Amino acid sequence: MHQIYEDKGSFNIAYQLPQIVYSSLISAVFSLLLNLLALSEGLILDFKKRKAKKDLERNVKELNDKIKIKFLFYFLLSTLFLLFFWYYISMFCAIYNNTQFHLIKDTLISFCLSLIYPFFIYLIPGFFRIPSLSNPKNKKIYLYNLSKLIQMI
Repeated sequence: MHQIYEDKGSFNIAYQLPQIVYSSLISAVFSLLLNLLALSEGLILDFKKRKAKKDLERNVKELNDKIKIKFLFYFLLSTLFLLFFWYYISMFCAIYNNTQFHLIKDTLISFCLSLIYPFFIYLIPGFFRIPSLSNPKNKKIYLYNLSKLIQMI
């Protein structure tokens, strides 16, 4: 707020850029946490890998209960986050009327950045994986493992 006042209302991208990057990183962390709750393929793959076929109905019921609990937590947390952020932004814009234009610009820049940076993040493991898999005689297992490690990050 003070920087906007010192700049006499003009948009200073050099000052706002670190804050835009921080907000993108924070939203990526929230997205990662919510994806852990929303995605259930790990549970299903573990269920498929089980060798014991006895008590299949009980195992299916347990899997179904785990997935229902994960989805319930996902919808509760995402709804709470949305309500909290809606309330915070509404109050911020009600108190600071003259900064709404800056908030919209920062939000749009952050949104565009969050659409662009996954392309680069998902290309990095590919740069290591393609050379490791391209030569079948000379297997470069270290490059492949490094690409898997980078992919998890």
